Amino acid sequence: MRMVDLIQKKRDGKALTKEEIRFIIEGYTDGEIPEYQMSAFAMAIFFQDMTQEERAELTMAMVDSGDKIDLSAIEGIKVDKHSTGGVGDTTTLVLAPLVAAVGVPVAKMSGRGLGHTGGTIDKLEAVEGFHVEIDNNEFIDLVNKNKVAVIGQSGNLTPADKKLYGLRDVTGTVNSIPLIASSIMSKKIAAGADAIVLDVKTGAGAFMKELEDSKALAKAMVGIGNNVGRKTMAVISDMSQPLGFAIGNALEVKEAIDTLQGQGPDDLQELCLTLGSHMVLLAEKAASLEDARKQLEDVMKSGKALETFKTFLAAQGGNAAVVDNPEMMPQAKYTFELEAKEDGYVSEIIADEVGTAAMILGAGRATKESVIDLAVGVMLRKKIGDEVKKGESLATLYSNTEDVADAIEKLGNSFKVSSEKVEAPTLVYDVITE
Repeated sequence: MRMVDLIQKKRDGKALTKEEIRFIIEGYTDGEIPEYQMSAFAMAIFFQDMTQEERAELTMAMVDSGDKIDLSAIEGIKVDKHSTGGVGDTTTLVLAPLVAAVGVPVAKMSGRGLGHTGGTIDKLEAVEGFHVEIDNNEFIDLVNKNKVAVIGQSGNLTPADKKLYGLRDVTGTVNSIPLIASSIMSKKIAAGADAIVLDVKTGAGAFMKELEDSKALAKAMVGIGNNVGRKTMAVISDMSQPLGFAIGNALEVKEAIDTLQGQGPDDLQELCLTLGSHMVLLAEKAASLEDARKQLEDVMKSGKALETFKTFLAAQGGNAAVVDNPEMMPQAKYTFELEAKEDGYVSEIIADEVGTAAMILGAGRATKESVIDLAVGVMLRKKIGDEVKKGESLATLYSNTEDVADAIEKLGNSFKVSSEKVEAPTLVYDVITE
């Protein structure tokens, strides 16, 4: 087999076989296929797409390029959730203990974040003592015992994807549905889940800005998952504005605590119940979506979801007292209000700009070496569709420095106020099951 022949085959729109795809991924991972040939191959995929079978084979070739997590010792159907990202995306902090409270095992592998705020692990580390440095045996024991645990990402998970992702970034091939879908799904499958619920964002603050593109990505990922024997479905949800009110690490943990009590922001709570219902259904712990949702609402009302969160934090060294006393988490020295300049209705909140304002305050990482300030961030006081009076707060900035001019300017530019009444955006646009 020669790489040049396979590049030409894909360039001409022909489907590659399993053996041909394996040859490419193994050769590239081992360094036998040079970057210039892999760049040409990625560009051929960009223009010619891939069949459902090719996408599944590409994904599994990347899965098999490195370590795979074996979760077979965990009792029950392990369901993972993946979000394609956004601003103020606190769902994992809520969903993990929420679905665990109804008996669904959540063995979560998470990472740290580059960008607006930290990743799930950074957020959880706002709880003093919490850590993810546990070995696989302890991880499995904790999930069997408490139904939930979080571990850091393995260093050698899907090395082919890491290598290909870096190449796509510099060759103009990032926005390719088969390459995005196989990248995401290879990591989820290698992490050992039996079933996968995908939260695919759409709108200005999402990777996919247009609804049709978001649907195409969702269908590609669901197709891959189901093709390789993982029960997979996707929810298309709104990211035209930040989800919830909090953007920042300790702020988001506090918001997760409120949501687990049934007192969170309406959009965050509703999305968690929607995603959680599908997780419970895929885990075969409910007869229907309605039954699954009722179970989740019941554990919120009874306090069991919150108790599960406490148990989870304590089991990984965290001080669970923060659940009852969130002020024990890092607190910012200063707060500043972004005031409305006119009466009207909030017509737009540009999610990316809000996220950038939070990063300027120190809530996220601009580079891998950046140190996150867990206390700082932004708390929205209004959402799209809300009425606002001149001088009323649109958002509060939490900062450990008094120099917040750049952050306030960025945040101010993200809000638009209209004299006409505006409808709140749709939260869930579609559900993709096949």
